[in-house]
Amino acid sequence: MPQIVFLPHPELCPDGAAIEAPTGQTVLDAALKNGISIAHACEKSCACTTCHLVIREGFDSLDESDELEDDMLDKAWGLEPESRLGCQAIIRDEDLVVEIPKYNLNIVNEEH
Repeated sequence: MPQIVFLPHPELCPDGAAIEAPTGQTVLDAALKNGISIAHACEKSCACTTCHLVIREGFDSLDESDELEDDMLDKAWGLEPESRLGCQAIIRDEDLVVEIPKYNLNIVNEEH
């Protein structure tokens, strides 16, 4: 199984985390399953940017984003060329290094 390394985030994983996730799972689902509570206000329907992530390593192993995801990403805080929505980034055979941006555009953060 590929490994995903989440870089330290002051609130969600202060020490960072390394997890294993099955191929075919989204990065968001892998994070949530392992106790990393990344926001997902639209319930993973690609209708917001709260699960915005930056893929620091392994970006090219992911399927290309589609037009809907690209349109959503245009609204994300801190957009970078390696940005993806966690709900749309499907894990393939390569390991990933992921940064969770410090901020997102969600005004209210609710626990799911």
